[in-house]
Amino acid sequence: MSAARVSARALAALVSGAVLIGFAPIFVRLTDVGLTACAFWRTVLALPPLAALMLRETGGVDVAKPGIGWLFLAGGFFAGDLVFWHQAIHASSVANATLITNLAPAFVAAASFLLFGERYRYAFIVGIALALTGAVVLMSGSLRLGREHLLGDLMALVSALFYAGYILGVSRARQRCGAMEVMFWATLGSAAILGVLAWLQGDVMLPASWRGWMILLALALLSHVGGQGLIAWAMAHLSAAFSAVGLLVQPVAAAVFAWLLLAEPFGARQLLGGAIVLAGIVTCRLAMPAAPVKAHPLAADA
Repeated sequence: MSAARVSARALAALVSGAVLIGFAPIFVRLTDVGLTACAFWRTVLALPPLAALMLRETGGVDVAKPGIGWLFLAGGFFAGDLVFWHQAIHASSVANATLITNLAPAFVAAASFLLFGERYRYAFIVGIALALTGAVVLMSGSLRLGREHLLGDLMALVSALFYAGYILGVSRARQRCGAMEVMFWATLGSAAILGVLAWLQGDVMLPASWRGWMILLALALLSHVGGQGLIAWAMAHLSAAFSAVGLLVQPVAAAVFAWLLLAEPFGARQLLGGAIVLAGIVTCRLAMPAAPVKAHPLAADA
């Protein structure tokens, strides 16, 4: 398959994954368990299908495989992201938490430059700025400024740092491991951390009804296995920085889903913000090299 076709498929998978994780805020809002418990069940319920997909992909389990360390590190970062993001939604507004958490592309680009020597064209930097501006416009109608939201906003900033670490960890791991292998081990690491934290916080652990279980199952299968799985596959062929920018489709999708499912407002401001986000992503895409990121053959084919 040509480099251009691989890159196009990876971009389609990234955008599709971002759309699927756009359901996550809806499910989190509807669940009736504790905030950290919700994140715990998201990861635990995702483990059986991820294990089956990993075994189909690899044919076995190799805990000594090079790159496993990156997977557990990514899992730790993902656990931190979920914990602080869920808390930020509670302590601040959903718009504040979503917007600040989606500053992650700037952190990924900076870390890739400082740690891994990645270089960017001027147009790529313009694209990041444009996409982030679009996110601000998208959320501006619901933003809440003031001291009462300061703690929640700081939590969202920490969540953005953790999410940036997760993206970098998955991106590095995908150079040696298959997508489902990455997802299984990172999710296992996240589940262990989240289970301990939920217990220490005294969260309500069990849903009160079958509806609550169905919401958690949908969160696990759609947003985690489907959404994060597609994103993990794409990261073998796209740079970490561009992947992070592409994931800004997520707040656009979340706003559309909130409009369709929760009757939240979606007007000219949200439409303009979404268009600016997409323009920023396209600008970044045009600034990328034509060839996809090099990956280990097994990782790239997975």
